[in-house]
Amino acid sequence: MKLLNLLKIAYRSLSKNKLRVLLTMLGIIIGVASVIAMLAIGQGSKENIQTSMASLGINSVMIYPGSTNQGGVRMGAGSYSTLTLKDVDAINSKCDFVTDVSPVVSKSSQVIAGNQNWHTNVVGGLNQYFKIRDLTVSVGSSFSATDEHTAAKVCVIGQTVSTNLFGENANPVGKFIRINSIPFKVIGLLAVKGQNTFGQDQDDIIIAPFSTVMKRMLSTLYLNSILASAKSENDIDNAKTQISTIIRIQHKLTHADQDDFTVRSQADIAKTFESISNVMTILLACIASISLLVGGIGIMNIMLVSVTERTREIGIRMAVGAKSRDVLFQFIIESIFISVLGGLIGIVLGILIAFLVSYFGKWPVVITGTSILLSFIFSSAVGIFFGWYPAKKASNLNPIDALRFE
Repeated sequence: MKLLNLLKIAYRSLSKNKLRVLLTMLGIIIGVASVIAMLAIGQGSKENIQTSMASLGINSVMIYPGSTNQGGVRMGAGSYSTLTLKDVDAINSKCDFVTDVSPVVSKSSQVIAGNQNWHTNVVGGLNQYFKIRDLTVSVGSSFSATDEHTAAKVCVIGQTVSTNLFGENANPVGKFIRINSIPFKVIGLLAVKGQNTFGQDQDDIIIAPFSTVMKRMLSTLYLNSILASAKSENDIDNAKTQISTIIRIQHKLTHADQDDFTVRSQADIAKTFESISNVMTILLACIASISLLVGGIGIMNIMLVSVTERTREIGIRMAVGAKSRDVLFQFIIESIFISVLGGLIGIVLGILIAFLVSYFGKWPVVITGTSILLSFIFSSAVGIFFGWYPAKKASNLNPIDALRFE
């Protein structure tokens, strides 16, 4: 029997029970839609992580104090004071894979401008800090080497700080603010960067010369961290290794001593988050795929019922010359028709759900052709797999017994 005739017969048969066919397709529709939506959200999360990490400086290497065994206890990064300016100088002069390096200190402070006040984080660093963090001054300028040398009371502020202290779209350059009762002149406004992967507002920040924050705001000789920039993305691992060696020598650590510092890169953090994102995406996709399995079982159930209902019809067709393979192909085509149509509807629904999540949830989504193709192939395979047994059962019917069936 020709394929076109089989398709016509399958269509006429399924069109007689439209509601039953629609209910059968629901499992496939929901499964395909869920898989596409979950993969789109997962892929969007990965790209969002990459973008956020790039905004922190894709080649940046962070050195934190701590992360060593103290009395048998594993200390966390940043929990122990070990880094000094001598470490910064050593990295700057001896590390061949680093282009820029800056000490970093920070303090959470209350900031006042006129009758307005705002609580934010004040960061002290060298001018290289802007380059390493990929920060751009949109209005005014960053501080100079002279400002650093003289511990000048100048600062560059983020857009969030500017809005809360001076109002929307105000130009804060040239105005004065008080940080812990110390007057600072605003010499620059940072370009907007938005939130990072951790949900932190990157525009809620004040950056001042390192010497100013150390001498006028803090009473310590130790650094919160050191920020460096590798020459290229390919040099990050070499830079980390060399920095570790240099600091161990600086801290006079023996081979038996563990590091009293931690060296990390944005790539390390990005890989960790991507790994978590991948696991969650696969988990959600597997859960969503259960709907496809349920849908496949529904197809098998309906096709078995259909075989029983149409036993006499099958007997008549075989009696007038239809072969077993014609009956087999007829029922397989019907199950494939149900699964493919359900898959196409599910693809449209999944794309719609992804866009709704993006629009209302403000969550980035990325719909790839691969996810659509895989969902379509999987839904078609479900139709073939679960339709085979009913089709085989129908093709094996004895024409005489089928004609006697009531």
